[in-house]
Amino acid sequence: MQLKYSYFPGCKISGQRTDYGASTQTLMTLLGIEWVDLQFNCCGYPIRHQSLEASVFSAARNMAISEHAHLDIMTPCKCCFGNLKHSQHMLKNDSALFKRVNERLKEEGLTYSGSIEIKHILNVLYHDVGLDIIKTRILHPYPSTTHVAASYGCHALRPSEVTNFDHPFDPTIFENVISVSGAQTVFWPKRTECCGQPVFEKNPSLSNIMLQSKISDAIEAGADIICTACTYCQMQYDSLGQDQLTVMTISQLLKKAISGN
Repeated sequence: MQLKYSYFPGCKISGQRTDYGASTQTLMTLLGIEWVDLQFNCCGYPIRHQSLEASVFSAARNMAISEHAHLDIMTPCKCCFGNLKHSQHMLKNDSALFKRVNERLKEEGLTYSGSIEIKHILNVLYHDVGLDIIKTRILHPYPSTTHVAASYGCHALRPSEVTNFDHPFDPTIFENVISVSGAQTVFWPKRTECCGQPVFEKNPSLSNIMLQSKISDAIEAGADIICTACTYCQMQYDSLGQDQLTVMTISQLLKKAISGN
């Protein structure tokens, strides 16, 4: 079955983490996934605490554009994933908000109905492509002596009744996807805790404490690599200069296991 999605990179990937975007597109090509670039705007997350309705409208406009193309949205950014899912949830449960948003969308000839799904790249790899299929594409597996810590990020996990991503406190999807690369995953107690990036601008000292706590925990668990599937986590870990652990995104990890580079 041909898999096809509208590709939603989000602002950070497009402007600051182009390496994550490039490896994601390469991985999708290697796995036979088709994607379409649409004229999306920001997911709405940055203005969520200034105007919730403006944030929801921003998300709804993206979802309406993808609905018009009859495609589910796939994003490698967990922040975008979380805000799109939150907005979808609010629109489903607030008829007045749903009406107001659609009245504004009609000014552009758009309508939001809620007919598409929002998927993170891990959802697509695990549920849609499937681990068995990915295994058949692994030509350059990592040695079993390579130990990887999966860093989940916050936005996809909680609240679980909104995101429907995985168990909010004991998830397994990320480790299962990593395992097909040949590398071994490690359990580390802080794997689902915040990396500290969201508080960096207001409290950089606290942000660094949270980051160093996670890094120390991963090292103590025996990790050689921290693997992320969250743009903000990637930015936070990269601030270390990768001098304590190697930092890779899931798309970089799998791309290397498939293509060798």
